[in-house]
Amino acid sequence: MKPAGKLYIVATPIGNWGDITLRALDTLRSVDAVICEELREGSTLLKRLNIEPKELITLNEHNEADQAMQLVIRMHQGESFALISDGGTPVFSDPGAYLIQRASESGLQVVPVPGASSLMAALSVLDYRLGQFVFGGFLDRDPDRRRQELQRLRGLQLPVVLMDTPYRLAALLADVAKTFGKGQKVTLAMNLTLPDEQILRGPVSEVSQQVGKRKAEFILIVDVQNPRKRS
Repeated sequence: MKPAGKLYIVATPIGNWGDITLRALDTLRSVDAVICEELREGSTLLKRLNIEPKELITLNEHNEADQAMQLVIRMHQGESFALISDGGTPVFSDPGAYLIQRASESGLQVVPVPGASSLMAALSVLDYRLGQFVFGGFLDRDPDRRRQELQRLRGLQLPVVLMDTPYRLAALLADVAKTFGKGQKVTLAMNLTLPDEQILRGPVSEVSQQVGKRKAEFILIVDVQNPRKRS
């Protein structure tokens, strides 16, 4: 009987294709299929990395429950899969957690293949020592609920890491200014690893002015340990 396959959680570049690891390349070449959120993104990745076309399986919030069942069965039959996201380390704010849960519960091996991460890239360039932090992630789309979540996070008195879609960058900065104060220090990492990468530091009001209406992939870190100026 063929041994059970494995589920590899493979980190991929967040912008610069040179950030792919040798182990990630070997894994993507060796698995039976690649699990991705979008077929177009998965196909583009394989082409850019010169990996021969192979089966692509979509996994998203709408089909993860059904797909997980089928994938677990296939892994028990000996197939191995690589789970990727549209960029960076999978599962962190992306689909895949339920699949990992089902695979683990059924005794299958889940193997991390670490690499690029926008979160870790942003944290690595902070200009102060970071002992602890809170991952706020993607906040609610509703402005009132988003501000309520920010109020809760403010009360934790720890640096807060926030993410959102590019078109809500200006709105999020405005909400942070209202909740934490205009003088609250923040670090904003935009379009990491890309040619137009930019790291902005300083009071949120000043950072907000520099950004204006610009849209960009970003990580926002609110340093709530620093003294805040209320205004």
